[in-house]
This record gives sequence, C-alpha cells and structure tokens, in this order.
Amino acid sequence: MNQNSDGKPAILCVDDERIILLALKQELRAAFGDAFDYESAGDATEAMELIEELASEGTQVIILISDWLMPGIKGDEFLIQARERCPGACAIMITGHADQASITRLKEAMQDVVILLKPWKAEVLRQAIRDCMAKHA
Repeated sequence: MNQNSDGKPAILCVDDERIILLALKQELRAAFGDAFDYESAGDATEAMELIEELASEGTQVIILISDWLMPGIKGDEFLIQARERCPGACAIMITGHADQASITRLKEAMQDVVILLKPWKAEVLRQAIRDCMAKHA
C-alpha cells in the first residue's frame, strides 16, 4: 500500500454541504482516531484534484465517501471516475436523494459499493469502514 510519510492511508469525504463534511470527519475521527488522514471536498471536481494531489504526495485514498446530489457531477459518476484513479478503493455513497436508476448504474459499475441513506446510522458507517480496512489489511 503506497502511503504518505506518516504511513496513513486517506478517507476522502465529498459533499456540497460543509456541515455534512464536518459531521462525517468528526464521526470518523472519533471512531478510528489517527488511523487515517481525513480529507474532504465540496464537489467532484475539487475531489478529483485532491485525489491527484494526494497521489503526488504518496498518500493512497482507500475509502471514498460521497453524497449523490451535488452540483456538477453527481455522486455516482464521481465514484466511478474516482475508482479509476484509486483502484481498489472502497466506495460509500451517502444520500437522501439518489434516484433508483443512478443507484442501479452504480451497483452495476461497482458491485461492492455501499449505499447509505441520510441520516446515516453511525454504526453502519463504522462497519462499512471496518470492512474496507479488512479488505486492505
């Protein structure tokens, strides 16, 4: 696993609502402490730039968490594109608005994607992260 100098892989959270990003990062840090670098972006374009920046620094993004309803590129399309740049990364979509066609398309493209509905249950999210950690162990 290619990681940054402190040896930690990254979790990237993408949502256009800053309060959601803050809640996600606080919840993840409370559950997993310093096991990861916690990164965030307000939309898919910013997230793709961040993925490139992290890769150039040697940080591997192993978990992608994205909202579906965002300006520009929707979460399903972002996760598909991001997985191409982060092969093997776990993908989690957290949404309150995704249409069934988008969910179906995402599941066809990424059979192992986890889809959680807002408001998400903390334990379900933590278990999805633990499952991903086991996959990358």
